[in-house]
Amino acid sequence: MTNKKFAVVGVSTLNGKTKIRFANDSMRIKILLKNGHENVDMINLPHEMTKAEIAQHLTEVGFGNGNPAVTAAVAYIAKKNPKPAQTGEDAPVSAEVEAVEPEVVA
Repeated sequence: MTNKKFAVVGVSTLNGKTKIRFANDSMRIKILLKNGHENVDMINLPHEMTKAEIAQHLTEVGFGNGNPAVTAAVAYIAKKNPKPAQTGEDAPVSAEVEAVEPEVVA
């Protein structure tokens, strides 16, 4: 897993295989088309994101809904790049407290 961040994401089909494509600028579209990719659909992200964050974002915005190949590609990226455990201030708080009898001092 990598922490590399991307600003542009999308999908393309090459030789019948639909995959999610990651980039840092929209010039990637020209390269994909030049190399024979079809059904190229790239979007600018609201901010740079990791692959795990992108998978979650694409799911939340419904990217590719109605297209089973795109939905499967998003699900594959989500599975391959699970969101890391949260740490710090963003982490949900959970604590186990052990009951202890108070010590009586006479």
